[in-house]
Amino acid sequence: MALMTAAQYIESLRKLNTRVYMFGEKIENWVDHPMIRPSINCVAATYDLAQDPQYEDLMTVKSHLTGEKINRFTNIHQSTEDLKNKVKMQRLLGQKTASCFQRCVGMDAFNAEYSTTYEIDEKYGTHYHENFKKFLQFVQQNDLVVDGAMTDPKGNRGLAPHAQPDPDMFVRIKERRPDGIVVRGAKCHQTGSVNSHWHIVMPTQAMKAEDADYAVSFACPSDAEGMYMIYGRQSCDTRKLEEGADVDLGNKQFGGQEALVVFDDVFIPNEYVFMAGEYDFAGMLVERFAGFHRQSYGGCKVGVGDVVIGAAALAAEYNGADKASHIKDKLIEMTHLNETLYCCGIACSAEGHPTKSGSYIIDLLLANVCKQNVTRFPYEIVRLAEDIAGGLMVTMPSEKDFKSDMVVGRNGETIGEICNKFFVGNGKCTTEERMRVMRFLENICLGAAAVGYRTESMHGAGSPQAQRIMIQRQGNIEGKKALAKAIAGIK
Repeated sequence: MALMTAAQYIESLRKLNTRVYMFGEKIENWVDHPMIRPSINCVAATYDLAQDPQYEDLMTVKSHLTGEKINRFTNIHQSTEDLKNKVKMQRLLGQKTASCFQRCVGMDAFNAEYSTTYEIDEKYGTHYHENFKKFLQFVQQNDLVVDGAMTDPKGNRGLAPHAQPDPDMFVRIKERRPDGIVVRGAKCHQTGSVNSHWHIVMPTQAMKAEDADYAVSFACPSDAEGMYMIYGRQSCDTRKLEEGADVDLGNKQFGGQEALVVFDDVFIPNEYVFMAGEYDFAGMLVERFAGFHRQSYGGCKVGVGDVVIGAAALAAEYNGADKASHIKDKLIEMTHLNETLYCCGIACSAEGHPTKSGSYIIDLLLANVCKQNVTRFPYEIVRLAEDIAGGLMVTMPSEKDFKSDMVVGRNGETIGEICNKFFVGNGKCTTEERMRVMRFLENICLGAAAVGYRTESMHGAGSPQAQRIMIQRQGNIEGKKALAKAIAGIK
């Protein structure tokens, strides 16, 4: 089985014994939980579109390992065309879900691991690359979702991993056995972790010799013994628990998720170990994963941005303000910012090059420029969306009020009739249609979806400062000084 359907994916999750906790309780049926299911639907969309002939060339590709057709999310990039198609695929999925579809971290981890393990083996004669290739073939053949886990709690950020008062602040090798390793620690903010079949764990930063036990990378099933997840809260998330909730959700069908993933003395067999103390390669793995993931944001955030722009234009139309010149200008600016992000994603892909392993990597400087722009532009896009939509976006009565038959008026008017009367728009749309677009904008600007579109744009794939550091390292200031000297006639 090379490609699963969306229905098969959802059923495959039911077979896992993943331990999920939320609000201080264990969630037994997390697949159907109203707060979790929208994020599962998002992942399912990556399977649905792969089955659609219209998107086959974008969503699927031939595996360079087996020659079989696979989902692009399990692909190792073999060309700059692969890199560009990855970004185009991510934009498409952003357009279809207006949310985070959660498979990018795994895809980016695959590509970082593939090239890094090759170079570790080249130096040390280890067998990590073969381990990883066998694991990847297993993933491709079964069309699995794999979470890429990098971010550690870090504790006191002024101290190295080995110097932390609590050694569990970074995932570490607690015990080495002839047949594998025992790991302990946790990974934070893990996108799609609950919805994943497996996890790939990577170090979170460059390491020194003293931190060798923390320079560890491996794969493990999401329901491994000793592994569990504590689900993260999102703004307005309990709206999903309200009986009959629909319009007020803003995006009823799709959503994202993050969780704290805990490794409580988890045993990892040797065949799933991809780094175990080779501290001098921790930085390479981090840099490559971060580069790939910063490229990703030039696709997924752009697709969501397309929907935000469309919703803002609808809000203007429903308000009867769409002909105003300042509204048109704001929509132009939103489009300009969004397409600039896309330009960066495509540019770093087009300027990609092969690694020693033969797989392709993006231009790291341009990938970091892409993500630096992502830390800013979505915030301006939603600011303009809020400007266009107006205050109704955040002050509107609830869906239940619009449907209420409680009589409150002197002439027998109900709460629902009053709400529908006074919140009517341009006369060409229903009050409910106006309400739906306002609630969507609330959701994406301030609600649960703002986690993925705003805050994740800031901190996902590394904080803004992380990109600035990489831009400084890769910007070649000395080379630019030499250019200036040559033109100015300075010896």
